[in-house]
Amino acid sequence: MNRAGDFTELEADHCPHAVVEQTIAELKSAGLAHLPSGRFTANAAWLALAAMAYNLGRAVGILGGHDLTRATAATLRRTMFTVPGRLVHSPGHLHLRLPTRWLWADAFKHALTTITALPRHG
Repeated sequence: MNRAGDFTELEADHCPHAVVEQTIAELKSAGLAHLPSGRFTANAAWLALAAMAYNLGRAVGILGGHDLTRATAATLRRTMFTVPGRLVHSPGHLHLRLPTRWLWADAFKHALTTITALPRHG
């Protein structure tokens, strides 16, 4: 649709819409494509879980830094959530061993360090 008006004003109006459309597309790729169920409450629960997963994924991408701050949900799944590592138990400690040449190891470690440094409630 063509709209009349000043280009800068139209562009400023369009940018937030583009962000919303991109977010909806990412939510669809991450679980909303399975809606609707025949039950409203099931759809509401699924929507809430999909939104929480999307927001948590965005937060991990931001905490990981590097090129992941604006990464898509698919990129975050491929780089940060499919971890080729191993949890190793030693007396009193739990260690995460990552491959030495894994491209996303630094971003993953940075996000994990930031998350574990958060204050604990309780």
